[in-house]
Amino acid sequence: MISYNLTRSNRKTTGIYIKNGTVEVRAPLHIPKPDIDRFVASKERWILDKLNISKKRTESKEAFAVNYNDKLLYRGVPYPLKPSDGITAGFSPNNGGFFYMQKGLEPPQIKDICIQIYRRLAKAHLADRVAHFSKKMKSTPASIKINGAKTRWGSCSSKKSLNFSWRLIMADDDVIDYVVVHELAHTFQMNHSAKFWAIVASLLPDYSLRQARLKELQYKLSHEDW
Repeated sequence: MISYNLTRSNRKTTGIYIKNGTVEVRAPLHIPKPDIDRFVASKERWILDKLNISKKRTESKEAFAVNYNDKLLYRGVPYPLKPSDGITAGFSPNNGGFFYMQKGLEPPQIKDICIQIYRRLAKAHLADRVAHFSKKMKSTPASIKINGAKTRWGSCSSKKSLNFSWRLIMADDDVIDYVVVHELAHTFQMNHSAKFWAIVASLLPDYSLRQARLKELQYKLSHEDW
């Protein structure tokens, strides 16, 4: 019998969730424990497959490191990370483009500095794209902030404050623009109704293709420890 953690609530159906190598079963209050056990047993093959995927993802994250000469994604393009004689760090568009930082750093330090660079790049580029599409959409967001969210690329508050994950700057330009338009559309419709998607489609008719590419990046990053 597969070991699992059980959570009961007023939900109507029983569901199985795999997270960080742990099996969680969420079940209605009235379902007897033996029935839950039988349901879990019937899903054994599926659970084992998901646990194996989760294990590989965890191992990949634990092995993840950033070193000099690695390629780092910026706006969908991989650029090398070069050691520099100076003490500054950043991204240069010269000579085909490259990231740079001082020599002699350990992988954890390199990764932390890369994140700082990414945050600066994201703040500048996303502010520019929000300004561009705000004008087209006649939207007036209250503010634009860059955060460290891992599971949400962007969000829009009821006060029309926009938030974007710095990781979005790794996506290509078409995908970044999709997330920007998506969040600006929420300044008019705080839902995902037909009206909301009509707003998105009016600017980006191919938004579903951009969504698919965003999911590809999400999958890639799920195996990396950024």
